[in-house]
Amino acid sequence: MLIAFASTDGVFVNQHFGWSKSFELYRITSESAEYVKTLDSSEDAIADEHEKLAYKISTIQEADILYCSAIGPTASKMVLASKIYPVRSGENDRIDETIVKLQELLLGNPPPWLLRIVHTSKDKELL
Repeated sequence: MLIAFASTDGVFVNQHFGWSKSFELYRITSESAEYVKTLDSSEDAIADEHEKLAYKISTIQEADILYCSAIGPTASKMVLASKIYPVRSGENDRIDETIVKLQELLLGNPPPWLLRIVHTSKDKELL
């Protein structure tokens, strides 16, 4: 699976989805995690809220899951419609610790939403 983390520093999940200037993308399985790249979402010239959200979503389009510190209801619906599952994390949850928790879920008894993502992952290399 490909997971995008809204982060200002690459260490913490500490950004609101709509305000994030970049996202850290990781490829995660139950046994491994690798940093893929930083996704730039810093374009600020978009005044219309809907267009701004569409732009942010386009920058994370390859992700299966989005972790962020906050996300509004409209943005959440738009992210879900793009087949990306949004997850709110604690204000300063560490990315590495969040990855470990996700891997523990995968190894244990994953919730239905996570199983669905595993089976429909956009990261075809894992299938």
